[in-house]
Amino acid sequence: MKSFQLIILFSLNLILHGLSPLAQSQEAYPSKPIRLVLGFAAGGGTDVITRALAQKMGEILGQQVIVDNKVGANGNIAGEFVATAPADGYTLLYNTSSIAISPGLYPKLNFDISKDLTPVSITANLPIVLVLAKKLNIKNSQDFVAYLKANPGKLNYASAGNGNITHLSALLFMQATGTSATHVPYRSEAPAITDLVSGQVDFYLGTAPGVIPFIKDDRINGVAVSTLKRMESMPQLPTMSETVAKGLELGAWSGIMAPIGTKPEIINKLNVVIVQALKDKTLLEKFALQGAEARHSSPTQYGSFIQSEITRWGQIIRLNSVKMD
Repeated sequence: MKSFQLIILFSLNLILHGLSPLAQSQEAYPSKPIRLVLGFAAGGGTDVITRALAQKMGEILGQQVIVDNKVGANGNIAGEFVATAPADGYTLLYNTSSIAISPGLYPKLNFDISKDLTPVSITANLPIVLVLAKKLNIKNSQDFVAYLKANPGKLNYASAGNGNITHLSALLFMQATGTSATHVPYRSEAPAITDLVSGQVDFYLGTAPGVIPFIKDDRINGVAVSTLKRMESMPQLPTMSETVAKGLELGAWSGIMAPIGTKPEIINKLNVVIVQALKDKTLLEKFALQGAEARHSSPTQYGSFIQSEITRWGQIIRLNSVKMD
């Protein structure tokens, strides 16, 4: 009996000592600041959203989450940087929907999205809004689609650049509605909206934060949003799905990814923190000011969503022979 008790005590001792380093390592993360790399410039809508989320995540984690802007190549410089970073949970990527567009636009990327990065969670969506120049004097999407069909190829539409989400969204919209128009690419969203306001271009499928102020000022006509449910910030605007293109959803979404090989327990901890952060009222108010919807998912769900978006945008890019500037 005594020997049996000794065996039990010895086994318990092994278990306790064997588990304690693992428990300590899990509890230790993060033990230093985390770098959240963003591939777009400071001051833009995505940057504002990223910084607001990073601040709340840092509060929950008890460590700073520092946003590092590495601008260039449609977000690919940031993607490559994180893809080659140590898989220790201290260098993360705040990616936008450009990560699903790039494989179709760039024949040779320096990293493989599916093999070099692992998903953590989707975080936000910037809805795409269909807006028209006032000169058209059209107030709803049904009349607009009818006008496009009656005048194939005669109207022109702006985009924030060849291959940009605003360009591809317009192509997908026209595919869904059986219409056509002439593309006028700009270098960014601001000049595209400026020319829409002046009537130099006829319509634009722009991001909510970019176009909503101009709709509110009655300088352009907003006729439909690309979410499946109406936006809380613009409830008067019907959805494309309920008016002219059933099931069509478009958006400049974003999320967080980590280098491949990052421990599952770190990925799961970050996912839980993101979910918790996105329930914060102050953070949600900051998102709303940018016209952004808060979204979250499991790592698996986010991975599946990215792959579906790579397929969707890749098909549009090939079908329309889209090339970068």
